[in-house]
Amino acid sequence: MLLHQLVERRLSQYGATDALIFKGEHISYATLYHQASTLANSFKEAGLKAGDRVAFWLPKTPQAVSTLLASSLCGAIAVPINPVLKSAQAQHILDDCSARILVTQSPRLKGLNYPLSQCFLVDNNYSLDQINDEVHAWPASDEAQPVGVARAYPPTITESDLAAILYTSGSTGQPKGVCLSHRNLVAGAESVSSYLENTADDILLAVLPLSFDYGLSQLTTAWQVGASTVLLDYLLPQDVIKAVAKYQVTGLAGVPPLWLQLCEKPWPQTQLRYITNSGGAMPQHAIEKLQQQLPNTSIVLMYGLTEAFRSTYLPPQWLADKPGSMGIAIPNAALHVLDEQGQPCPPNTPGELVHTGPLVAQGYWNDAQRSAERFRTLPAVSEGIRSQIAVYSGDTVYQDEDGFFYFVGRTDEQIKSSGYRISPDEIEQAAYQAGATEATAFGIPDPILGQAIVVYFSGESEAVDMEKSLKQQLANFMHPKKVIKLDKLPRNPNGKFNRTALKELS
Repeated sequence: MLLHQLVERRLSQYGATDALIFKGEHISYATLYHQASTLANSFKEAGLKAGDRVAFWLPKTPQAVSTLLASSLCGAIAVPINPVLKSAQAQHILDDCSARILVTQSPRLKGLNYPLSQCFLVDNNYSLDQINDEVHAWPASDEAQPVGVARAYPPTITESDLAAILYTSGSTGQPKGVCLSHRNLVAGAESVSSYLENTADDILLAVLPLSFDYGLSQLTTAWQVGASTVLLDYLLPQDVIKAVAKYQVTGLAGVPPLWLQLCEKPWPQTQLRYITNSGGAMPQHAIEKLQQQLPNTSIVLMYGLTEAFRSTYLPPQWLADKPGSMGIAIPNAALHVLDEQGQPCPPNTPGELVHTGPLVAQGYWNDAQRSAERFRTLPAVSEGIRSQIAVYSGDTVYQDEDGFFYFVGRTDEQIKSSGYRISPDEIEQAAYQAGATEATAFGIPDPILGQAIVVYFSGESEAVDMEKSLKQQLANFMHPKKVIKLDKLPRNPNGKFNRTALKELS
């Protein structure tokens, strides 16, 4: 099955049902599909071909969702760009994936080196002076036109072809694009809707970015069963609670920093059937407070990585009996705990979490070296483990006698903050651009963020100026909590910056 067919197959039974709700506007499955088809035809007229990349740099809006579906209808590959990224970061993604079309708002074009003739604009609130004729306006959709007339069936593509590229930071270097096939996305929707027991009666509140696999999953999960999705870009935590009550939301997904804020707020009586957490461990005190605030709501804790979508979930009935557990493998996932020799670890013995099955991504875009390092053939080391492509998570875990997984730590220097995976190297490069002679970045434990970012540097700049410059260059979730200037950074015997010594100073 292809991504757009999740919506297409719902038209006969749920065509009049709300697919999206946005700022009070209700968009049915039939209307959403028709709008996406109209946009797909405009893409084709602009020269889009199967396999081309369509980037969209937008807030969480119906236009962003239509772009996602229109890309699938054309056999193209959708590349959502997090709307909080700055121009330089968006530019890297556009360059790396060689985006054929960019859908965005006109103010975001400032600072981008991108052909205007390949842009589709969803607004006209910003003066483009003499360049208006070089861009494409958002196509008007004739609501009176019957559904299907504007269908833009793609050329022959299969579920193994790419549907999306999601950019995520690694332990080093610029963000890398994780390649997801139609099969990856559909298998994920099937899996999540299965263990969350979603139905067409559900109303999901989407508060996470669509560039985040966990955020994108809110759409695909709803489409799998014909449910509705409320799109929300919130400013304050209280906005989330108000939206839950206003739209009678039954399912809400969040990351630890959000839950740590929401658990401190008073909640009215709600229709919430479940809440889910991923992107880091939810502290126990937050779980207990949320249980008090939402006594009739199930709490589902999950663990995942973009390269394999999601790996585990903790069934709500095990929350009290398995505190601290990542849970068990989700449907469609095969998980293994392997030692350094690639052999299965016995119970309660730490090893690397290795994920196989239909959720494993297709590697990194335009990066054969890093793909080969992370995506490797898992040999048939024992009965029940066949030779197959696996993603090596870089996370150390162990499994208890009952088969429940527990997180131990990471094997690289990647920072996990506010639910995002952040490359220290990306922050360090920004520090060098700001005039640092030496710079290093790392994460330290933080009760709200999971990890807070600390930057040490040497050079002519003062700490306050360096902090200001980093905030100008980096997305909000990458802003350091501490920026500290030293005359010289300590090094270890290998000549590398001694992060261990610096962490002790922090």
